[in-house]
Amino acid sequence: MRVLLFNLFVVFTITINAQQVIVMDRGLNLPIQGVTIYNDTNTSVVSTNKNGIADLTDFKDVDVMYFNHISYYEFEILKRELGELEFVVYLNKKAEQLDEIVLSASKGQEKRSRVAEQFTVASLEEIKKIAPQTSADLLANLPGIRVQKTQSGGGSPVLRGMEANRVLLVVDGVRMNNAIYRTGHLQNSITVSPNIIERTEVVFGPSSVIYGSDALGGVIHYFTKTPKISEKPTVNTAVYSRFSSVNSEFTNEANIEIRRAKFASYTSISHSKFGETAMGKNRTHGFNDWGKVFEYSNNTNSFYNENAVINSKEYLQKNTDYNQTDVLQKLVFPLNLKNDLIVNLQYSTSSNINNFEDLTEYSSGELKNAESYYGPQKRLLLSTQLKINSDKKWLESGAITFAYQDIEESRIQRKFSSLDRTYRIENVDVFSLNGDFFVPLTNSNNRILSYGFEAIYNDVGSNAYGKTIEVFGNKIVGFSDDFTVQSRYPDGGGTSTSLASYINYRQDISKTSTLNTGLRYVNSNLTAKWIDETFITLPDSDISLNNSAITATVGYVFKPSKDWQLNSVVSSGFRAPNLDDIGKVREKSGNVTVPNTSLEPEYVYNFETSIIKYFKEKTFTTHLNVYYTLLSNYITRDYFKINNSETIMYDGEEGNVVANVNKDNAYIFGGTFGFRGNINNQWYGKGSLTYTKGKAYDTNEPLSSIPPIFGLLELGYEFDRFQAAINWKFNQKKKLEDYNTIEGIDSLEQTPFITETNSYYGTPGWNTLNFNTNYKINNSVTCFLNIDNIFDIHYKEFASSISAPGRNISISFLLNI
Repeated sequence: MRVLLFNLFVVFTITINAQQVIVMDRGLNLPIQGVTIYNDTNTSVVSTNKNGIADLTDFKDVDVMYFNHISYYEFEILKRELGELEFVVYLNKKAEQLDEIVLSASKGQEKRSRVAEQFTVASLEEIKKIAPQTSADLLANLPGIRVQKTQSGGGSPVLRGMEANRVLLVVDGVRMNNAIYRTGHLQNSITVSPNIIERTEVVFGPSSVIYGSDALGGVIHYFTKTPKISEKPTVNTAVYSRFSSVNSEFTNEANIEIRRAKFASYTSISHSKFGETAMGKNRTHGFNDWGKVFEYSNNTNSFYNENAVINSKEYLQKNTDYNQTDVLQKLVFPLNLKNDLIVNLQYSTSSNINNFEDLTEYSSGELKNAESYYGPQKRLLLSTQLKINSDKKWLESGAITFAYQDIEESRIQRKFSSLDRTYRIENVDVFSLNGDFFVPLTNSNNRILSYGFEAIYNDVGSNAYGKTIEVFGNKIVGFSDDFTVQSRYPDGGGTSTSLASYINYRQDISKTSTLNTGLRYVNSNLTAKWIDETFITLPDSDISLNNSAITATVGYVFKPSKDWQLNSVVSSGFRAPNLDDIGKVREKSGNVTVPNTSLEPEYVYNFETSIIKYFKEKTFTTHLNVYYTLLSNYITRDYFKINNSETIMYDGEEGNVVANVNKDNAYIFGGTFGFRGNINNQWYGKGSLTYTKGKAYDTNEPLSSIPPIFGLLELGYEFDRFQAAINWKFNQKKKLEDYNTIEGIDSLEQTPFITETNSYYGTPGWNTLNFNTNYKINNSVTCFLNIDNIFDIHYKEFASSISAPGRNISISFLLNI
């Protein structure tokens, strides 16, 4: 915050003295030192200082000025036109740099050269270029991340073969994971709109020392846009609008930023309307009918049809339309020269979102469900964060964050053969308090001690009921009866509490090596109470579970030369079972998951090493990361008995009993190779290739959520106001023998069925060619064009129920006022 305040003060000063300019990093919004500024005759040459400022007295108004830095794309402008930019020049970074700033690795600013963990960053400029419809689509474009989709309004990110409650989602320092984040596929990442995100960081591997339970596969941290303090009163407004052809998407976002000396405000409101998604028509995999929607249910909350409807456009995926509204309000108050208070309000809500998987499920040759949808997904976040810069011996800087979250989920379902409609509604209240503090132990900051604490409380309410609809013709006119329904979670309520503290130490042992060590202690407590025993009788209807653990990490960075960096990390992780693990009741594909109150925590032990090589004065980089993760006492879904029975009645049908159980040991092994950098002053390239393998030592079964080999290659061109790029995304086939067939998470039934062998094929491999470009017409207007899946390829992401979008032409405009 001090950097931002200083930068804004500099901007104010420059507006008074037009002979100075400040040069900033467009992605990080930080000043750039060492930018060479010269005219076309080289008669005037100056460089920016450590604050990004340069004096332009020697330049004439008619001079063409060139801004050159080895790590950034060159920028040129007439001196007399600098006034239109308010004497602030933003440069675009060519490639990942050795000293790129990382915020998530230690919850504070840290240079890349001192971080051993694997991570990836998406800046604001990259997000604009990708133009993602949802934040899940944003993650799918980052190296090393795969995203599964059950329906259009969803997206479950997978990191190193782990997803859902084994991956931690964080927004503005507040954990989004709560007591009902489930095993399998989790669609909550879309509740943070990409239109309000300023930066996204992903840290791969166990990060339990800094972030606590759930961070086994990694951490995804969304940083939303924050207003800036300014001595000069300023009002900035922007409007963003996008249309996409593949699902007739219309997105509109408007924001206003108010800058004052004593406060700053940023307000954003966005609304997206998504129509039905068309799949690709080019079936290079050879399966003519796979994924096509031949019939569908047109039943709604008020319309009744006892029969399925023939789909005249079988490539159009019916019941995939929905809309979403997101609001961000952020306020910054400088309490004094050293402390700031940030107030953060976020609200996200959607329309009903159809469960595409359920609505395309067949039973005895006919569609099974007439209605199956999620009620509006609602997320409210209220937080206050105190930013501290005290310069004390025991505390130089830090932050204390108090947050409240209110989450509502609901599931409504009715079968074609029945008038009985079931309702299951969950409400979660989450209170959290975090403190993260930093103490440099030397004046040169080569030894830094950080420490902190975390307290989290979840209160879960779960309600379920059934109503028999009353029908007149095709109209639902009311209800004729009520009936009892099994709740998804304990109907007597549940709570979870977590208390933790950590200490982290980072030291530059020499000019070429850095050591990082850390310890975290966490204690968690879970309570749950079941009241209704109509369907399930447990050995103990009132439980209280207490677990504690110590996790540790040791990271080492070695830089034998300026062009090489070698990293190694040994770390451990811990995940205490949440209420979804222990107490959920649900049905999928004939299997009914029931509570297991004897479930214990799972642990991971991780070793990884990486090599980074820089070329051409660090404007081009390649990296290889390899890891091995041992899962101990790991949690998996398996066949189970309840009331001494292997079957159970659920919503009028008999199903097999399954539950989450602890197994012995399993492993996940894999790696990612990537490169990124500039080829010359205008051309750049980037790419990645990710391999993952996971298997249980005790059962020799493949683990769920293990993706096949996937990757990306991109070639881009940037010059002045114009940018363009073409990329190739590819995914290898997921073979039948690599599927976990017990848990049901891998959705083998969503793959092509081979009649001749009476078996499923697995997920076919696929590849798509994509193009994006944007042009900044002037300082106020930028237009974007994206063409995804140019050849209209039909495919499904591994474990996904819905086919991926076909050819999509997206046009968007950004207007800054």
